[in-house]
Amino acid sequence: MTTDTENQATATVTGARSVPKNRQEHSVPCLWPLAAAIEMEEAGLIWYQDNLRYLLEAELITFPPAPEWATPNRIVLGLDTMFLRDFASTKAAEAANSVLIHAPYAGHSSTIADYARGQSLVETLQAGGLEHVLVTDWKSATQEMKDFDIDKYLDDLDKAVEHLGGSAHLIGLCQGGWMCAMYAARFPAKVRSLVLAGAPIDTDAGSSAIKTMAHTLPMSFFEELVALGGGLMHGQVMIAGWKSMHPEKQWEKYIDLYEHIEDKNYIERVETFERWYENPINLPGVFYLQAVQQLFKENRLARGEFTGMGRRLSLEEITCPVFLLAGDADDITPMEQVFDAEKYLGTPKDRIAKMLAPGGHIGLFMGTKTLAECWPKIALWIRSAEASERLEIAEP
Repeated sequence: MTTDTENQATATVTGARSVPKNRQEHSVPCLWPLAAAIEMEEAGLIWYQDNLRYLLEAELITFPPAPEWATPNRIVLGLDTMFLRDFASTKAAEAANSVLIHAPYAGHSSTIADYARGQSLVETLQAGGLEHVLVTDWKSATQEMKDFDIDKYLDDLDKAVEHLGGSAHLIGLCQGGWMCAMYAARFPAKVRSLVLAGAPIDTDAGSSAIKTMAHTLPMSFFEELVALGGGLMHGQVMIAGWKSMHPEKQWEKYIDLYEHIEDKNYIERVETFERWYENPINLPGVFYLQAVQQLFKENRLARGEFTGMGRRLSLEEITCPVFLLAGDADDITPMEQVFDAEKYLGTPKDRIAKMLAPGGHIGLFMGTKTLAECWPKIALWIRSAEASERLEIAEP
């Protein structure tokens, strides 16, 4: 049997371990400072992690790795100025007519034509029924290439078309557009159809910072830039020029990055863009100066005064179906420079199509809205041009 003293001792011990409910409620506030400290510690840790992540991402988008192609492809031809990349299977390549995307050659990688999964011109054209799509993958100019001129690039374009059987549908993006127009004027029989997207054909038309620079700055300014580059127009110098058009965006992107540092989709989009944008390629000095003087200062192509591959080129020689695509907010190539091409082409008016897309310059080639709404129609137009050509050939 237990004594009263033992019962009291047991009660005392039990009471120490099992606090009455009313006493528990009164003891909870004692834990609040500890809980608050833990919360503050966790918030501080998150803040530290976010800032560390921001610093790493800021460095990554400032010095990003090289851009990559989004769609599987293979190099089918290597030339002095470029690699020709084929995005079709061998079977499709043999069965379908070739669609050659002539990528921009203005200081950035050709991967803009195959920017990202779900945001790729190559992918969009293939989904639109164009099985055999190829892209000109421009090489960054080296010292050995510094004397390459426009003729050299037209000659390599001709070699690429010959590799494809002697004819192709050409899609010229930006400066790739005026090269395609030159080629079509020189070899009209080799171009089945011609798409000019954001292409400066009539460089005297419209209003843009590039036009103002070309007409305001003396030729000696551009020659000095090439001289400083040892005979090359360095891509980093060109990027500095593009950035100077919208300087505020260069610090705004870091603010946006900080505000979205926990948004993985946003980070992925930024990384993809900066890999393309911050990895420029060099241009041969001769090519660059020739383009500035003869195309942007003197507008020789539109005037029918440009000499290419041993012949004076006239846009009137172009008679194939032509599609003109411009951006309504394009401050690099204003819509007038694209649409005014219609004035000079030899193509019948009923075989010239025009479309004004929403957005700016780069968005013409990789913007989700333009890829979804405009390029599928262009793919259908190319297929219709192909069908029309076949019908004409078949008719007696």
